[in-house]
Amino acid sequence: MKPGVATSAPNVAFKFDDDATLLAPLQVGDTFAANRVFMAPLTRSRAQADGTPSYLAAQYYAQRASAGLIITEATAVSKDANGAYVNTPGIYTDRHQQKWADIASAVHREGGRMFMQLWHVGRMGHPDISGVHPVAPSAIAANMTAHTPTGRKPLVVPRALETEEIPGIVADFRAAARRAVDAGMDGVEIHGANGYLLHEFQSDVVNQRTDAYGGSPENRARLTAEVVEAVVDEIGAGRVGLRISPGNGVGDVQENDPVATYEALLDRIAPLGIAYLHVLIDPTLTTFGAIRALWPGVFVLNTGRNTGTDFCQLESFAEWGAVSAVAVGRSYLANPDLIDRLVLGAELNEPDAATFYAPGPVGYIDYPTLAELEARESA
Repeated sequence: MKPGVATSAPNVAFKFDDDATLLAPLQVGDTFAANRVFMAPLTRSRAQADGTPSYLAAQYYAQRASAGLIITEATAVSKDANGAYVNTPGIYTDRHQQKWADIASAVHREGGRMFMQLWHVGRMGHPDISGVHPVAPSAIAANMTAHTPTGRKPLVVPRALETEEIPGIVADFRAAARRAVDAGMDGVEIHGANGYLLHEFQSDVVNQRTDAYGGSPENRARLTAEVVEAVVDEIGAGRVGLRISPGNGVGDVQENDPVATYEALLDRIAPLGIAYLHVLIDPTLTTFGAIRALWPGVFVLNTGRNTGTDFCQLESFAEWGAVSAVAVGRSYLANPDLIDRLVLGAELNEPDAATFYAPGPVGYIDYPTLAELEARESA
């Protein structure tokens, strides 16, 4: 067994029926997905110091090309947008773009499809990581810590963005989307979830502004909507997805009334006809039904559970029509050939948490496929 790769766990095995809904193809905007089990964005902290993706990233993503759609790890739209984790990638320089072009080509050679997730970390950034002071809708610190190069430290009080600075944020997302598509990505996913900048603006707790970007649900949704509109204008609606995480408290962002907040946002952007809405939510909550009813297009569910993915439950949701597709993370992290394993009912590799954010190939490109395991056994 390779270092860093845990043993398979029979209690997480699952076998799809031949006519499983999640194995059916799906048109996602301009992109044809061969199945409905998408790879969720996963921060791996293996980029170079300047934000250029790792030399191993092309192999990592190409190994997982059988996903219906790969959504890349969160990628900064500017230098100031980074800083939540060390060694995370960007898409704001020519060098970044060239490396992402290599990655997109590798995935496409294997028959895969790929969207790049774009983010601005907002108050979740730490100056010891980014080299700049973080910004946010209001000067309210998150009650969290960051893993800085010199150890874990509390997040600092961010600087509230001036109103005249906000068009620059929108422009950064637009420019990053253009670079991503020019690099060969099939599209981009705008990160409006998990406590980062766009999510912070949507919160009626974190956002205490009194200008056009604060107060009412419509005002708090304004920045995310403007980003979506700008990116659609730049690369076309069929290449744009949006991720949200209503009411789940991820990233120390609270929302007193998530349904009203996201109703304002979704009412504004639904007419654009974007490729999909990616929702990180517990499907047992009433909020799930309310948000689902607000969205007429492709709806991608991410349960965000840390204890494993219940594929039986997800298949039921898809069969009932409650979701169009699902996005799973750790199962793809540890199983490059996840679709093959689910079709065959094979055991799944267990992800090794100790190597999630560690540098190098261990726990990144060395999880074995079924074919590799069989070759070892027969050697």
